[in-house]
Amino acid sequence: MLTIGQLAAYAGVTVRAVRHYHQIGLLPEPERDASGYRRYGATAVVSLIKIRTLANAGVPLSQIGQMLEADASTFAEVVQRIDSHLRDEIERLETSRKQIAQLAAGDSLALPPEVIFYLDRLREIGASERMVEGERDGWILVAARWPDQIREVIPGKLAQLEDPQMVRLYRLLSELLESDSYDDPRVEEAVDIMVGLSEQAYASGEMGRGEVVRDDLAFDLLDALTIESDPRAGRFLELVRARGWTRWTRLAEPPD
Repeated sequence: MLTIGQLAAYAGVTVRAVRHYHQIGLLPEPERDASGYRRYGATAVVSLIKIRTLANAGVPLSQIGQMLEADASTFAEVVQRIDSHLRDEIERLETSRKQIAQLAAGDSLALPPEVIFYLDRLREIGASERMVEGERDGWILVAARWPDQIREVIPGKLAQLEDPQMVRLYRLLSELLESDSYDDPRVEEAVDIMVGLSEQAYASGEMGRGEVVRDDLAFDLLDALTIESDPRAGRFLELVRARGWTRWTRLAEPPD
């Protein structure tokens, strides 16, 4: 006859696990002997090994009792059901692993591959990492608001990066982000370029007036994100408004 410690050691579990199995009714708890100790026989060892095996296989403790008492047909049915649940859980965990891997990549967090490619192009034209990080966070807001339109928007954004003026704008903004000055003369040049590009886009019809343009909430968030990231953006916005445009993340209103 075995003590609880000997039983646990033989079956390869902890004493705490044995006591827990007693508590939830999986393993019968024997009466104490004349010395006041509980003694376990061979049947208890076999039962405990079965419980340990099923638990290690991923069977929930709430179902182990049913399986121990089931006939062969019922046992096979329960195993199949548990296996199906485990497959679903494995798929969920694989998806989680992919998401965790994306977290390590930084840019991939909450963004589709088209945007990742665009951010890489910004790096190629000379945008600073801080500039790219700001763009990334802005695109997270955009992708969440218009997930089905990203593929339509990105080709045009990539085409814009072929314009030397757009390249100059991104490089200027990158330089300004790295500067500690609150009165940098390059701000005027950046505003000139931005407004000039926007006027060209408006004149050519590239700046549409669909649902995206009228979605004030998303663009208000984009403006707020920019100012929260760098308070100096407020001055930039004032200069843009002085040129007759409503905001600088979406220059949707032409000057009078």
